[in-house]
Amino acid sequence: MAFAAALLAGGQALLTGAVAGGLAALAAAGALLMASVKPAVPRPMAMGARWMGGGAVIWAAGVALRPFAESFVVSFADMFVLLGAGVTAGGALIAADRTFPARAVLRQVTDAYLCAASLFLIGWVVALRHVYANAADPAAFTFVMLPPMIALLVTFAVIPSVLTSKAGSWLLGLAGVGVLAAMTVAGLAVGIARLDGGEAPLWSVMLAPVAFLLLAAVPWGPQGRQAGGSAVAGVIGVVPLALVAVAACTLLAHLAGGPKGPPITGVVVVAVSVVLLLLVRLFVVSATNLRLRGLVKLGERQLRELAESTGDVVLLCDYEGVVREIGAGVEATYGYRPGQLVGGSIFDYIHPEDVPGIQVAMRAMHLDEEGASPGACLIACRVRAADGTWRPTESVATRHVRGDELMLVTTRDVSDEEALRNQVAHLTFHDGITGLPNRAYFEERTREVLSGRTPGTGGANVAVIFLDLDGFTSVNDSVGHASGDYLLGQAARRLRGAVRADDTLARWGGDEFAVLVETGGEAQLAVDLAERLVRAVSQEPFRVADRDVALTASVGVAFTEDDMPAGDLIRNADVAMARAKELGGRRVEVFAAQMHADVVRRLELAADLQRALIEQQFAIEYQPVVDLATSRVTAVEALVRWWRGSVFVPPEQFLGPAEDTGLIVPLGEWILRESCREVAAWRAESWDIGLSLNLSARQITAPRFVETVEEALAESGLPASALTLEVIEEMLVEDAEETIKRLSELRALGVRLAIDDFGTGYASLAFLRQLPVDMIKIDPSFVSGLGKDDTLTLLTRTIVRLGHDLGLIVVAEGIERPGQLELLKEMGCTRGQGFLVARPMAARGVDSLMRTSLTV
Repeated sequence: MAFAAALLAGGQALLTGAVAGGLAALAAAGALLMASVKPAVPRPMAMGARWMGGGAVIWAAGVALRPFAESFVVSFADMFVLLGAGVTAGGALIAADRTFPARAVLRQVTDAYLCAASLFLIGWVVALRHVYANAADPAAFTFVMLPPMIALLVTFAVIPSVLTSKAGSWLLGLAGVGVLAAMTVAGLAVGIARLDGGEAPLWSVMLAPVAFLLLAAVPWGPQGRQAGGSAVAGVIGVVPLALVAVAACTLLAHLAGGPKGPPITGVVVVAVSVVLLLLVRLFVVSATNLRLRGLVKLGERQLRELAESTGDVVLLCDYEGVVREIGAGVEATYGYRPGQLVGGSIFDYIHPEDVPGIQVAMRAMHLDEEGASPGACLIACRVRAADGTWRPTESVATRHVRGDELMLVTTRDVSDEEALRNQVAHLTFHDGITGLPNRAYFEERTREVLSGRTPGTGGANVAVIFLDLDGFTSVNDSVGHASGDYLLGQAARRLRGAVRADDTLARWGGDEFAVLVETGGEAQLAVDLAERLVRAVSQEPFRVADRDVALTASVGVAFTEDDMPAGDLIRNADVAMARAKELGGRRVEVFAAQMHADVVRRLELAADLQRALIEQQFAIEYQPVVDLATSRVTAVEALVRWWRGSVFVPPEQFLGPAEDTGLIVPLGEWILRESCREVAAWRAESWDIGLSLNLSARQITAPRFVETVEEALAESGLPASALTLEVIEEMLVEDAEETIKRLSELRALGVRLAIDDFGTGYASLAFLRQLPVDMIKIDPSFVSGLGKDDTLTLLTRTIVRLGHDLGLIVVAEGIERPGQLELLKEMGCTRGQGFLVARPMAARGVDSLMRTSLTV
């Protein structure tokens, strides 16, 4: 009856709280359910919102039914409240998105019980024992306090999971925990009011509605989780023990100074259970610590064994460098016994130049108490071995797991790696054949020297010399590339002996060498050095493959100017060397600006030549060759002409670049096919006429030259005997063996061969002996002196007689005066060509000449 009266007394407050709490809970449920169906909502947040929305509805139903419950002891309304708290707790856990193994769940439940029991004991001493005394009915007190205590237990079970969560819906879970706490506090206040027979405080009545309204707003605000979960987890782990300690102190203070009375069985059971659970928890923690210590020691041992099995030396030292422990591998690696090093300082064995840097790194690891410094650092230093040698090493130092007072250092001897790196660096910047620095090193060194030069000091303080071995290509072809490499090694030794110690000598590539000279302002020093290099190469033959090989050198010198890039200086020296080679070799040329302009013009001309081939800008003119006795045209010599737009380009200006660039090969093939076709057409009209063509060295050595001639004859129908190919003597100097082989193959086709400009070179008679020829053509320089120079007249007469004796056709070139023509006839020269006989003309002119039967 007393409890019924109490219920009636608190009915008004309960009704007010029921209305406010129910409305707030229903509002929260609606907001949560609407938020759970928003697009792109994460699954944990959607599921958690639905669960917490359902819990709010159930709790609202329980609160609404509580004022109208007929039985206080068996109140089904309290069951609804408890069920709503449980469903809300499940929603908070789902929103936290946390899963735990069974052992972690058991520990979390144990901690929750310890916290709830400790708070109950503290509350008992502070207030609940007075409420219990006033209730006069232990059973009623138990049933009234049981629901809020269960809610308190559920709240503490959920808190750790939510606070340590890193999920995006963490804030929703935290709001759920706040609602649980509000439910618990409100339930406890209502229970105490029931037992006291009074009204619950207004703040306790409005606590739950406010919490539900906050929960309703959370899903519609920003979500996210800040860092610091590990720190929160550490604090939460201490909370149960702290509450137990406070509860114990409170009980002891109560027992020591409070009034004596019979013990309450429920309170004693709770206190004893707390103590027992705490002991069990401490035992489990101790066992776990022992297991972790064993795992740490096992890990240390395995780490040390693994490091030592790879040849590394493992040691423990403090931050002053004193060695505490060291592995046995130090004896195999450095020759020290471990006992020699323990207790000593590592700085006694580290190179003095490396010590300051290592000390700085160690202080950085040790002094930063907030952990801002790295927990490990890489150290490279030199370590003295027992034999006194300094070994390059790489070490990794880490903070030791036993505490920050020690470092675990793993040291590896990298002597082999260092030697390999040095070898790779040497091979990268040095030539493998001569041992000299290579092109990459020379270019880099030149850039360094020029960048460090004082501006305004003039251009004569730095020079580059380029040297090329004349005739080296024939050495490779005659004795092989291996012997050629051996010759390059000999040349490098001679050149190294000629340069000064401060000069940089490098192999540029092939048979070219380069020298960087810092003359200190004396330009003549560089020129003198260049001349010494020429003498060093040509002073005596090189001994290669049991034979003597005589070589000369072409040398170019270039001096720098203010603000000149290294690339331009090197290019100028190369241009000067090319000029020396063009002038015959075995000479020194100093770069002049005109040389570069000539090179640029030749490059432009080469590009125009290639374009002219594509656009068919070339034409062919024919210079007749006549029988001097009958004035009959016996042959024509095909001459190429180039009209670049409306400008005529003389052959002497473009044939050289065409030969250098290789364009002479396709150009010569075009001339061959066109002239063969034209002459074959004339022969088809019953004109007995032949064709003469000049050959270049590039054409003869082209891979398919013989096949090209054979194809041109077949396509045009011109007989092979009607084609005469002319060569000059200089072509035999560079590669006589290959040239004679190709000409012999052409001779086998039936093609005639002629020596052009006969008498001007030293190889004429030797060529006549090695290869059968059909014709010799007297050089115009001899013909121009007929009747004016007795010596030239005598030489011309001798050449004509030699031709007759050998059974060869003799053709005189460059006939320009009637007197020359009469003397040639008197000498017995049978054929001739020149401006007096007929000028070069287009195909139409030759056709007209043939038809009118030219008379000289």
